[in-house]
Parts: sequence; structure tokens; C-alpha cells
Amino acid sequence: MAERYLVVIPTYNERANLPQIVPAVLAQDPRLDVLVVDDNSPDGTGALADGMAAADPRVHVLHRTAKQGLGKAYIAGFRWALAREYELVLEMDADFSHDPKFIPQLLAAAADADLVLGSRYKQGVNVINWPISRLLLSIGANQYARAVTGLPLTDSTGGFKCFHRRVLEAIDLERVKSNGYAFQIEMSYRAWRKGFRLVEVPIVFTDRVEGQSKMSKRIVREAIWMVWWLRLRRIAGKL
Repeated sequence: MAERYLVVIPTYNERANLPQIVPAVLAQDPRLDVLVVDDNSPDGTGALADGMAAADPRVHVLHRTAKQGLGKAYIAGFRWALAREYELVLEMDADFSHDPKFIPQLLAAAADADLVLGSRYKQGVNVINWPISRLLLSIGANQYARAVTGLPLTDSTGGFKCFHRRVLEAIDLERVKSNGYAFQIEMSYRAWRKGFRLVEVPIVFTDRVEGQSKMSKRIVREAIWMVWWLRLRRIAGKL
């Protein structure tokens, strides 16, 4: 039986983007399926996703009852994938900030890595349409995370990733604590500490055109203290 891969796409009010992003993802490789994890979007994204799934067997939908955060959406998607026979599980945003054209590069790199990360900073700064304040926040956050945790990545906060099944099986998803952008740091850190090989692939990140950013002060605060929590847990031998 041929290997199957799953792309997990969390959504909250992404009705304008979904009809474009899903076909663009599926066009990258015939082995790919898409799982839309919708948090009961008021704009009808979930119903739209259901219609797409009814028309294409490679599209699936997981409905959640309320907006519960990015990390919890991905955890739900990972569990869904692990309950089925997917060898690679990718995660990405619905708003085209993660361009589907880079998916083949992530898949190719996965041949020699356990976790592949699409990096905005691997080869210089490859970010389009962000205000300078947001860019400086992102660069600073990544430098801060690396300094505190030792995680050897240029872009630990990015959310364009490809996990081998064995990585997700090795991480106790019940114990993953973070839920905002710190979730990306924590998942990579846990994989790294378990000895898995992490590889970064350069991508170009373009800020969303449709919809609204999910960034908030609460998400920033979580990332600030989460890296210290990870470091302290490691020192205590409890991670």
C-alpha cells in the first residue's frame, strides 16, 4: 500500500481562503490528503469545508465546538492522523502565508530527517508584507527561544512543518502545555530532546491577504514564559 501524507490546516473564519488553499495543497503531491480542523467558525468555514469534503475524498473535516487555540487544534489533528495510516503529517496555515509550493521541498527533506521545518530565516530574512515591528518581534522571539532552550533552529516559532509519524508517536501529546505560537517551539523542543533529527528548509513567508491575524498579547506572553518552563523541566529531568 502506498504511503499517505496528511496536511493539517486549522481554521477560524477562513471562508475566503479555504477554496483556494485546499486545491493548491492537493496539487503538490498525489499522496497528500487535507484535514481541516475548524473551531466552529462564525463565518461558515466549517460548512464550506464539509461541502469540499463531500466532493473530494482527499479532503476531511474535524469540527470542534469552539475556538480553543492553535495548539489544541493541531493536537486534535495529529491524533486524527495517528488513528489512521499516515506516515507524514504536515501542518500549515490556511491563509497562504505558508505557500503550498514549498510542500515538495519539505517532503523531500523528510527522507533524511524526522522533523522538517519551513524556515523564514534560514537564508537571510524571507518575509513579505510584515510591518517592521512584527518582523523584529519574530526575529527577537526566535533568538530568545534559542538562547534560553538551546534549540538549534533559526525559526522555532514557524508553523510550516512536516512530522514523521514516529515523532508524534514518541511525544506525549497529553503533556504538551502551550497553545499559541509557543506550541511550535514546544513541539520542536520535545522532538529535539528525544533525539530526533530536525532539518530546516528555507521558505518565503507572505503575510495574509484575506482575514485577520490571530496574534495577540496573550500569545506573546505565553511564548516568553514557555521557553523558561521548557528549560526548567529539562533541568529537573521532567521533560
